Amino acid sequence: MIRLDDTSRAPSQTRVVVAMSGGVDSSVVAALYAQAGYDVVGVTLQLYDHGEAMHHRPGACCAGQDIYDARTVAEKLGIPHYVLDYESRFRHAVIERFADAYAAGETPIPCVDCNRTVKFRDLLETARDLGADILATGHYVASRPLEGGRRGLFRPLDESRDQSYFLYATTQAQIDMLRFPLGETIKPEVRALAEGFGLKVADKPDSQDICFVPDGHYTAIVEKLRPEAAEPGEIVHLDGRVLGRHAGVMRFTIGQRKGLGIAAAEPLYVVAINAAQRRVVVGPRTALGVSAIRIDEVNWLGEETLEAAAARARELHVKVRSARAPVPGHLAPAEGGGVEVRLHGIEEGVAPGQACVFYEDGEAGTRMLGGGVIRRPAAPFTAVTRDVEMMARSA
Repeated sequence: MIRLDDTSRAPSQTRVVVAMSGGVDSSVVAALYAQAGYDVVGVTLQLYDHGEAMHHRPGACCAGQDIYDARTVAEKLGIPHYVLDYESRFRHAVIERFADAYAAGETPIPCVDCNRTVKFRDLLETARDLGADILATGHYVASRPLEGGRRGLFRPLDESRDQSYFLYATTQAQIDMLRFPLGETIKPEVRALAEGFGLKVADKPDSQDICFVPDGHYTAIVEKLRPEAAEPGEIVHLDGRVLGRHAGVMRFTIGQRKGLGIAAAEPLYVVAINAAQRRVVVGPRTALGVSAIRIDEVNWLGEETLEAAAARARELHVKVRSARAPVPGHLAPAEGGGVEVRLHGIEEGVAPGQACVFYEDGEAGTRMLGGGVIRRPAAPFTAVTRDVEMMARSA
């Protein structure tokens, strides 16, 4: 049974703004609060050109059909519904950062940028303007009270839907106002609830694509905004051999094996990208392993300060890709300032631009403690990976 954590006020006197994407998850959240007698307001974000969005293929989120579906659900529930034009904010905070990252040889996560800016910064401000006590979404992450009146975020019951990785940048002030009712349930139950509420979106497919990449080909957007990312360059082996040419660093990510466009007697992987020199460095799988990770833009949600946690080598688990399980490591001060994560084992394919997300431990339902943006491996594991860094920096 889904529990609606709320304030101490009566439901009828508690205003809940629900971020309605038009999908089944947020629609069920709105229905649950409305059924329980809360003062519910639905809000949907228009994040880019509505006319163009109408041509998006099925499976892309935030399209014109999604706005229509959200409005239809709100009418069914008898709640007010608003569409907010956040196009300019979204372009600046998400799309342009996305293009910048690829042009710099990094692999971005636009959903993280969207959550920490447009959704949980700008939308929270709008929710407060609407007199909201709570902003609720359909994300699969659990929100629970902590000692001292604060709230924390935890991995959800449905681990196959775990979205905590994409929410690591949510600040404590935001967490205290946010609610994620679906963190304590599983997807089949959500669809069954949607059917019970009579919602037409009960069988709607889940979003799969990046919302502003309608055809799945992100390179067209990057090339349009940052044409330098599509400039050709060399594909170079760690031993210095030039193996071929490429059509832009934006087409590569650390750990990539397929689509390199070169022939070799052994499996080769992208191990470094030098955007300034338009050089893609490839090597054997052993060159991908790292034992420490340099991070910045850290959002820390622990009780002690980040500096104190690093100074005492705070033990935790980290995810370096959304689909991977958390692995053990600890925080440590980084040379030159800041912090780094030192792993207790070896991780492969740690890509700059991705997130390194912290958890209390590796168990199901564990608390999420924040995270940061991966910039580069801080401590190479093998002599081969030392060569990687030298190759990446060389002219």
